[in-house]
Amino acid sequence: MTEITTTTVVRSVPVVEELSADYCVVGAGIAGFAAAITLADQGRSVVLVDAQPQIGGQCVNSLIGLFCGVYGTAPDYEMLTRTVFEDLFRDLDGTGALSKRYGETLGIQYDEVAVGRWMERELDRRGVTVVLGSAVDAVQGDDGWVERIELVSRYGRVRVSARGFVDASGDASLSWLAGLPCAEPTGPIYGSQQFRLAGVVEEHVPDRTVVAEHLRRVGDRYGVVRREGIPFVFPGSGTAVINMTHVATPLSTVGTGKAQHEGRDQADRVARFLADTFPDAFGDARIVDYGLLGRRQTRWIRAEHTLLDEEVIAGVRFDDAVARTAWPIELHDRPDRHRWEVFESGHLHYVPLRSLIPRGSRNVIAAGRCIDAQPAALSSVRVMGPCAAMGAGAAHALDLADGGSVADIDVSVLRDRVAQNVG
Repeated sequence: MTEITTTTVVRSVPVVEELSADYCVVGAGIAGFAAAITLADQGRSVVLVDAQPQIGGQCVNSLIGLFCGVYGTAPDYEMLTRTVFEDLFRDLDGTGALSKRYGETLGIQYDEVAVGRWMERELDRRGVTVVLGSAVDAVQGDDGWVERIELVSRYGRVRVSARGFVDASGDASLSWLAGLPCAEPTGPIYGSQQFRLAGVVEEHVPDRTVVAEHLRRVGDRYGVVRREGIPFVFPGSGTAVINMTHVATPLSTVGTGKAQHEGRDQADRVARFLADTFPDAFGDARIVDYGLLGRRQTRWIRAEHTLLDEEVIAGVRFDDAVARTAWPIELHDRPDRHRWEVFESGHLHYVPLRSLIPRGSRNVIAAGRCIDAQPAALSSVRVMGPCAAMGAGAAHALDLADGGSVADIDVSVLRDRVAQNVG
């Protein structure tokens, strides 16, 4: 029947795969992806690690469905982050995978399958070594230097040695395990359980204000927690991604599993509410996919500088800025609703390199939603546009450090490198 033969094996010693590279990036979401390709484009060897079995982080796996913070405010909608998005939008333009959504700023709806495949191809094209399904279990180093990390996977342990590391884990897991100081909110900041409905009649989908009005009146009847939210209709597809749930996202193994189930229970209740309340739009719709539970702000580093609420509101431009955005303050600190503060036309706010460098570290730099900021300030910079810019900025800082401390780099040279993302 087959030429395949078998052999009997017994595990005797732990299997350890040894990898080494110039740099290692932990977290393969949009920030980590940007860091990895930026380092590779500088001619550096890169290992990209993620605990999930596929790349893309929340960008691909949580059905977010909208690139936020890439563009500025109306009416000009200036493109603020070019790293990643310039190439992505060019390559997927005309494929049906992208759609513009105008509002206070310009958002780009996207097909996460197409985006995920594009990211995979870009990593392969650059020769980035990708390690998936592997979580950081131990960090080795001394005196602020991380020399190697050890990962645990279903196949055994993996040890990665590198000259520098990017913590794009979202939860500051690398910095946390390295013993660096981190911050956690004292109360919950809620994530969302996104889900996709098929069989949606697009022309009858109500405006978000109408949805919220009905939620306030009959939400209790359906056990709906959040009294607001948005059905993101992808034009011409008959589908919608629904962002109408709020789930506390703990930093514990058992708690995370329970939160995922609670999120799906909430999604089911929201789907029933939509079908009963707006039958012309959702009466025949059905859930065809649940994304991974989205996590907005859970644990982040303590850095050389904490980005302050007032700096975001005032639009302070820092000498060492690596990212900018015009995204509103979007703080999900209440179960029923979120805080949404829109900025005036032309507003920009910035993220300094100093907010990416963990206190006491020399060759670790954070990027994405685990940088240091006050909760409201972080809520305005943790979306995908500035996260990609932070990933690129972290990569350039490590490349300029060239094995030395990132705190000692020439900031004027960094400014030149990140100019396309900070203006």
